[in-house]
Amino acid sequence: MKAWLCTLLLLETFVFVVQQQTDGGLTLRELTATVTEQKANIRALETRLRDAEKTDEQQTVFLEELNKKTDEMSALTQSQVEELRKENRDREIAFSASLMQSNSGYVGPFTTEITLIYKNVFTNIGNAYNPITGVFTAPLKGAYRFTISVFGFGHPSNPSHISMMKNGVLVVMAHAHQNQGSVKASNGVVLILEVGDVVYITLIQEHKENLKEEAQDKMRPQRGFE
Repeated sequence: MKAWLCTLLLLETFVFVVQQQTDGGLTLRELTATVTEQKANIRALETRLRDAEKTDEQQTVFLEELNKKTDEMSALTQSQVEELRKENRDREIAFSASLMQSNSGYVGPFTTEITLIYKNVFTNIGNAYNPITGVFTAPLKGAYRFTISVFGFGHPSNPSHISMMKNGVLVVMAHAHQNQGSVKASNGVVLILEVGDVVYITLIQEHKENLKEEAQDKMRPQRGFE
């Protein structure tokens, strides 16, 4: 009987101790679960840290590639700019010339129409004007601006008159006529020329040109009107 009573007392004491642990704090199982949960949180943080490090590495690689592409684009753009500059230089075509080098002189009248040859060349960029034939040949397709001027002395029957021709067709004229004194006339036009089109100046029959250096012809291609 005493032995049974002792066993009951020990059992009650054990239950009492366990109850105290339960009431006063975490049990071993709860502590184990908490530790396990914290370990899981730590592993999750470590995973996020590694992912962040990978992201940083990826961003670094991306920035390096972006800088490389930027440098390549900059070099390509610079190359294209240089090509455009060269193309524009190659497209520069201009000339200015007069009929004679002396201050004054007479041309005509003639019994037939002639092509005026402007031998005194001031400028001939692109060599599109031929000072031997007096013909301008378009080397490129584009818009060309032409101006002509004539200066002469009055005459009762012989006006000062020149005509600008394109491929044999009259384009514009510069005409001046009076009995005495000096006369001047100018004209200009913008023409769309194809490669190989020709422009030249003619003096028609029975007309004369009493010229000074002011009489000159200028031709310059341009993309549009100025």
